[in-house]
Amino acid sequence: MSTTAERTARIKVAARALGFDAVGIARVEPLTEAYTHYEEWLRKGYHGAMGYMERNGESRRDVSAILPGARSVIVVARNYYTPHIHPDKAVGKIARYAWGDDYHVVLPPMLDALSEEVRTVCPDAETKRYADTGPVLEKEWAIRAGIGWMGKNGNIIRRDIGSWFFLGVIITTAELDADEPMDDYCGSCTACLDQCPTKAIVEPKVVDATKCISYWTIEAKADVDIPLHIVDNLQGWIFGCDVCQDVCPWNRFQTPTSEDRFQPRDGVTVLSPSDLVDLQPARFIERFRHSPLKRPKLDGLKRNADALLNSE
Repeated sequence: MSTTAERTARIKVAARALGFDAVGIARVEPLTEAYTHYEEWLRKGYHGAMGYMERNGESRRDVSAILPGARSVIVVARNYYTPHIHPDKAVGKIARYAWGDDYHVVLPPMLDALSEEVRTVCPDAETKRYADTGPVLEKEWAIRAGIGWMGKNGNIIRRDIGSWFFLGVIITTAELDADEPMDDYCGSCTACLDQCPTKAIVEPKVVDATKCISYWTIEAKADVDIPLHIVDNLQGWIFGCDVCQDVCPWNRFQTPTSEDRFQPRDGVTVLSPSDLVDLQPARFIERFRHSPLKRPKLDGLKRNADALLNSE
């Protein structure tokens, strides 16, 4: 019979073989302190109109509410960095994570395959996986599993690949060896706070979504106008914003992804605002079928395009 250490090692080897760039494990316990901070963030209204973040509080606090008997949380990271850059003074910039296929399409099959491996290595184990789709505090679990530390911009950072990666989580009843959290290497750096165009990082590690360009160009409903003080500071962004990651010193160590599906579609990293305004629904569906750019819907992208055109 294999030992816990051997089972843990097999699962980690499998994760790497499946293409994940990092894998760590945390022991299941209530996230009492982290959830208290999360509740305070909600209380201050920093989540804006993202009402879903207020629901399923007990599951966010304790994953045992999702999977009774859960003992371990496996956290994986998948690098999405590609070395392309936006043209100088570009208008219509797309956040890097959305240049290729939607990670909600790419990651789930990989997580399913890893979940199957967990059940093979631990035959009696149950699993439940998420790729940014469930009531789980993924970043807190990533910290506990040693994937990286929480940067002052609110992103998880690793010394080897910076912060350009997606997270996936597998909750399991299998008992596995836990990893140690990584030290925080932000030090005295405040580049992300200083250079955020809209000052959305209100204090280290705390982002007010209602001041964030990504929130207004992705999450805000299409029938809600982008506030003038955000429009005046869009700096050419039409979908998302990467400034707080672009200026992070740890992202000098980024490594190009091995996942072809994260490469820019047709080499496109910028959308023409004027072309978007005239884009027809059928063409939108065809062009962005497997892209994160479909999230704000066509009306949302047109609203963003109008904001950029009116700010010029």
